[in-house]
Amino acid sequence: MRNVVEYSTPINASAADYTTDPISIEGAKKVTMMITRASHSSGSSAVSVDVSLDGTTFVDYKKLIDNVANTNSQTITRVASKTLSANGSDFVSMDLEYDSFKSMKITNDITTDGNTTVKLIIER
Repeated sequence: MRNVVEYSTPINASAADYTTDPISIEGAKKVTMMITRASHSSGSSAVSVDVSLDGTTFVDYKKLIDNVANTNSQTITRVASKTLSANGSDFVSMDLEYDSFKSMKITNDITTDGNTTVKLIIER
């Protein structure tokens, strides 16, 4: 069976706190977000995810896989949010090895200045 890959930009250069509408991730095998902060002079952008089994009740997702270097003896690093405090981009992925959800919402909490873009890839 061929995988279906969907690309979107649910948050595009947002300069204020923002939460997306629900995004369907039903049947997803992989979900990866690229977070970009721009126009930074101070402050930060913190991106987090809430997930839902029924599309109505959402809870904090605390198993985002962070894009950090570990030694061979360490396991992957999971975080509840990804914060960028300078211009640049980074990745987080959802740990879907043991989980399955109907939908997700992405929240951007921004302090002081700058803007945030979140690009999303969902592989089903």
